[in-house]
Order: sequence, then C-alpha cells, then structure tokens
Amino acid sequence: MDMTTTTATTGLAATDLATAPARVVGRRRASYVPPNWFAAVMGTGIIAIAAHSLPWQPAGLAAVATVFWLLACVVFGVVLIATVRHWVRDPEVARGHHAHRVVAHFYGAVPMAIMTVGTSTMVVGATVIGRDLALAIDLVCWVVGTIGGVVTAVVIPYRHLIVGRASVGDAFGGWLMPVVPPMVSASGAAVLASQLPAGWASHVVMGIGCAMFVLAALASLPIMWALAARLRTGDVGAAHMVPTWWIVLGPLGQSVTAACLLAHVAPHVVDAPMAETLHSFAVGYGLAVWVAATLWIGVAARLTARTLRSGMPFAMTWWAFTFPLGTYVTGSSALALTVGGTVFEVVAVAGFAVLVVAWSVVAVRTVRGVVSGELRRAPVVPVK
Repeated sequence: MDMTTTTATTGLAATDLATAPARVVGRRRASYVPPNWFAAVMGTGIIAIAAHSLPWQPAGLAAVATVFWLLACVVFGVVLIATVRHWVRDPEVARGHHAHRVVAHFYGAVPMAIMTVGTSTMVVGATVIGRDLALAIDLVCWVVGTIGGVVTAVVIPYRHLIVGRASVGDAFGGWLMPVVPPMVSASGAAVLASQLPAGWASHVVMGIGCAMFVLAALASLPIMWALAARLRTGDVGAAHMVPTWWIVLGPLGQSVTAACLLAHVAPHVVDAPMAETLHSFAVGYGLAVWVAATLWIGVAARLTARTLRSGMPFAMTWWAFTFPLGTYVTGSSALALTVGGTVFEVVAVAGFAVLVVAWSVVAVRTVRGVVSGELRRAPVVPVK
C-alpha cells in the first residue's frame, strides 16, 4: 500500500495505518490521539531528571531542570485532555488502539509518562511547590504508574506477541514499550524510598522496586532477542520506524539507573548485608550493561544516519531519540555516583548536551506538525 504524508506522521507502519481503527463520522474527520503521544511527556520530563542527576552542576542548570519539569507537567496535561476528548468524541476509534498490533505497544508510554512526572516533581519540583506536596504527587504517580506498568508488561506482550503469534519479521523497538515501565518503577522506588521515613513504608517501596526490576529484566530479554534476530536479517523496517531502534537503549539505561539508585538508597532502608549485596550487584551489572548500552548507541546512530541520508520523514517515533538517551544519561550519572570515575561524568554531561539538542529538534517538529494539522489527522477509512 502507498504511504501518504499523514501515514508517515503518525509514527506507525504504513501497512498498519491502512487498517488502523479510524472512521469518518459524517463530515467530521475522526480525532486520532494514540497513546504514543505520551512519549512527548517522557522525553520532556527526562531532561529535568537528567539535569538534576548530573555530577556537574553549573550555575543555571537547576533553572533549566525546573523549566523542563514545568513543561513536562503542561505537556502531560495537554496530552491527557486530548486523550480524554478523543475517547469521548470517537470511542470506537479509541477502543481499537489496544487491539492494533503496532499502536497497542505504545500504551506502555502512559504509565512511564505518569511516573516521569512524579519523579521529576519530587527531585526538581519540590523546591517550587514544597517537599510534602511533591512527595504526595510522586507517591500517587508511582502507585498508579506501577500498577499500569505491570498491566502493560503482562497483558500487551501476551496478547500481541504470544497469542498473536508475532514473528521476528514483525519485531520493532516499540515491542519494548510495554515492558519498560516496571524498570521505571524500580528507579522511581529508589527516589521515593529515600524520601520516606525509615520503617515499613520504605521497606515496602524498596521491595516493590526490586521486584519490578526483575519483572522488567525478564520481560525484556526475549524481546531483545527477537529484535537482534531481525537486525541480523538486515531488515530494519520502514524509514519512519527506524527511530524505534533507539528504544532498545531504554531498558538498558533505565536498568543501570535503577540498580545504582536502589544500591545507593539501600543502606538507609535495609540491613548492611543486603545493602552490600545490592551494591555489588549494581557495580557488576551496571558496568556490563552500560558498556552494552554504549555499543548500542553506535548501532542505533548508524541506522539513523543511513536512513536520514535516504530520507526519514518526521513522525512521532522521533521521540524515541529523547527518553532512551535520557536513561543513558541518568545511568551514567548513577554509575558516577556508585563507582566514581571521570569517564562516567564526562559521558553524562556530553550525553545531556546531545539530549537537549535532540529534544529541541523533535519538539520543534512536533509543534510544527500540530499547528499544521499533520499530526492531528486520523488515517481515513471511508464508511461504506
């Protein structure tokens, strides 16, 4: 099937968009707000978190973090309102998202966006709204995001990969979206536990965080194997789907962040032997996975550069250039905190600079697409 401009801007494969659950209602074009729009919240909020975690804190960086925290909150509100409006105006279209073999995977962006807002509120927004209110917001966001993340990590892969009998040829980076939220919960748990008083509450949060780490790691492994198998075939998918290969960096960078943060807060929550075990694990696991993440950046960058030369139309998939890279920055900063080393500090600062540039390009293109209407158009299937 031909891929139109509208098809390219939605961030889905052309063959999938042709069967996407959209309809023309009378003379009104159906609204279309798929869950991948929440990736814009993730990509914006991660800059605030990454800025806060940098080992080098020059004057003005705190202000930058605050601006991006506020912006993430605003974007979250806008996307949430647009999503609710979409469900009210065109419930048939909205209900079809979870059954779509590409769109459904992006439901993982919803709990991650919620937890990104919560964590950024705690680490950055507390200086603006006060610690108590920030802690309450973070706690609510973490609970909601964790529950939602467990649902996406279990239901979506089961329905679309196992029951749907997906093949290696169908694999794309978005398959990881539903299973990464528990890893975001793990790092969020570390931040939250450090703010709670010593006692049962911090123990429960810490325990849940460790459990979420294991769940995300186990769920990610078979998907990464499938992605590696497809990559070996030389088929990386349609041009506008190539940015999703950066999503592989997400579970890698986020797991390094989570392991190191959990180890950092452990001495204040658990007994000494357990804290030492978590620290040893964080050092060994963190170093190994950080190296793998660094190598993957080279692979993803090469794929992106090659596709850009041949033509890569803008799509919402371009937000995959932001949050995954942000997790690599936070992972590098967390390693610098855990094991020390100038190399991690330099990489974190350099990665943050690249992250801001990538966000600027994607954000400008997104705003332009919203204003022009290209990103707000639904794929049209005339009613017979």
